Amino acid sequence: MKHKIVALQPKDEYYSETGRESRIVLGSFPLSWEQRKLEEYLSVSTDKNVDDTYDKTDVLSVSGDYGIVNQIEFQGRSFAGVSVSNYGVVYPGDVVYTKSPLNSNPYGIIKTNKGKTGIVSTLYAVYHAKENTYPDFVQTYFEQHARMNNYMHPLVNKGAKNDMKVSSENALKGFVIFPKYEEQKRISEYFAVIDNLITLHQRKLEKLKNIKKSMLEKMFV
Repeated sequence: MKHKIVALQPKDEYYSETGRESRIVLGSFPLSWEQRKLEEYLSVSTDKNVDDTYDKTDVLSVSGDYGIVNQIEFQGRSFAGVSVSNYGVVYPGDVVYTKSPLNSNPYGIIKTNKGKTGIVSTLYAVYHAKENTYPDFVQTYFEQHARMNNYMHPLVNKGAKNDMKVSSENALKGFVIFPKYEEQKRISEYFAVIDNLITLHQRKLEKLKNIKKSMLEKMFV
C-alpha cells in the first residue's frame, strides 16, 4: 500500500498514514517502523526500597492526565501503608504500568517518570528502558486510549474485584510498532512542545476566568 504524506510544516514534519498505523515522521527519518514485542524495549525492574531510603513523602501516583506525580503534592496526603520497604523504586526515565482501571482505560495506563526518583506500591509494574528506547516515547505511544486498550486487552484477565490479573513480565508480551531511537526522541520532543503550549494556555484561561469572576463580583456590589 502506498504511503499518503501530508506536510504539517514545510520541509520538516510530515504525517504518514498506512493501512495499519498512523504516525508522525520528523525530518529525514525513514518511514519504516518495526513491529516487536514491548519486552525488546523495556525490562522489568526489581529495585525495591528495602533499605528504606525513601519514605511516605516519596510515594508516587500515576495520573491519566498528569502522568507520574508525587502523591502528597497531587492528592494532599499519602495513601501508603505502615511500611514502604517493599515498594518499587522508580527512577527518572523508568516506565510504570498501573494495573488498575480508569474510565477511558479499563486495563490501566502506562506512564514515564519525568520527575524525580520515588516509590510505588506493589500494585504497579516498574520497568527500565533499554538502550534502544527513549523513555518518554513509551508514554507518548500509549497516550492514545484505543492503542493502550487494544495492546493490554489480550494480555489481561480481570479479577472479581476488577483488578488486573497480569504479571509485570506478561505485560510486555504484546506487540508495538516503534521507530529507531533518534526518531523516538524527536517525536517525544515534538509532543512535549505541544503539551507545554497546552499547559501555558490553560493557565492563561484560568487567569482570565479569575479576572472575569472578580469583575462580576465588584460590578454588583
